[in-house]
Parts: sequence; structure tokens; C-alpha cells
Amino acid sequence: MTAGAQDTVQLLLSRIRDVPDYPKPGVLFKDITPLLADPEAFSALTDELAALCAAHGATKIVGLEARGFILAAPVAVRAGLGFIPVRKAGKLPGATLRQAYELEYGTAEIEVHAEDLAPGDRVMVIDDVLATGGTAEASIELIRRAGAEVAGVAVLMELSFLPGRARLEPALSGAPLTALITV
Repeated sequence: MTAGAQDTVQLLLSRIRDVPDYPKPGVLFKDITPLLADPEAFSALTDELAALCAAHGATKIVGLEARGFILAAPVAVRAGLGFIPVRKAGKLPGATLRQAYELEYGTAEIEVHAEDLAPGDRVMVIDDVLATGGTAEASIELIRRAGAEVAGVAVLMELSFLPGRARLEPALSGAPLTALITV
């Protein structure tokens, strides 16, 4: 890691607030709202993610609901690429592709507009946190079902004590997974 990249990681870390016992006792929540409120930190994050998109040859960016939208939309603008929201089921009008995935206790579904992705697209998936990996894994499946290729997955923060990376690795099929910060 270059000195500049280390400086960026330190800036980002300094703007992430620990909130103990939220949303329940024993959980240490990583709050990114101070980072988003700081234009220097938010811009540095946007630059890092846009550079990853360029390095991996992305032609479109998928943001995962909801905090992934906040990160992915400015990255798409900075990188000069299209932004595609992946939403919870039932939130998009028109024809959609839908993918179910397993949660700790049950299942959920996400959707993307069917016409937003096409063969030849190289798609970078962006989200705030990689935890268990279920949503990211489902988004990879949606991208491939649309005929597009996964350029990579990039997250601000990976929670290393959860199995997200291990869950995603088979689905990635060699596409890179990048976490700017690992806790």
C-alpha cells in the first residue's frame, strides 16, 4: 500500500464512529455518517472507489440498497459511468430480475431493472460494508443473469469476524473483492 493510500485509509478510519451497544447490546456499530458529512473524507473515498472501477475496467456501477447508493452514485459520476440501483423487491417499476438470498433467519429478495444491464457490461458492485455477504452474492447472480460480467466488488469496510469474504469467493469466480478498510 502506498503512503497516499495509507493516508486515505487513516482519514477514512478517523471519520468512522464506533457506537457501542447499537442496535442491540454487545454490538459495536460502525457509523459512517461522520465520514459522509466530511467533504474531504467523502471525496477521498469517492476517488478511491472510482480508481478501482477504472483499474478493473468497469463500464457500469451497481449500488446496493441503501447505503451502497450513497457511495456508488458519486463514484459513478466521478468515473463517468452509469449507476444502477439494486433494490429490495417490490421497489422498482417495470420489468425486473429478482434474486432471493438467505439471511441469518429467513430469506430476502433484491431486484434490478432487466434492461439496465446487458451482455458486454462490466459491472462493479459497491456497498458500504461486507458482513455476511448475502446481498453482494445475490447481486453478483443478478448481474450474471442479465448477461453482464462482474468486474469486481468494492466495499468501504469489511467485518473480518463475519463470513462475508468466504461466502463471496465462489460467486466471484476470480473477480476481485476489495475492502478499503478491514475491521
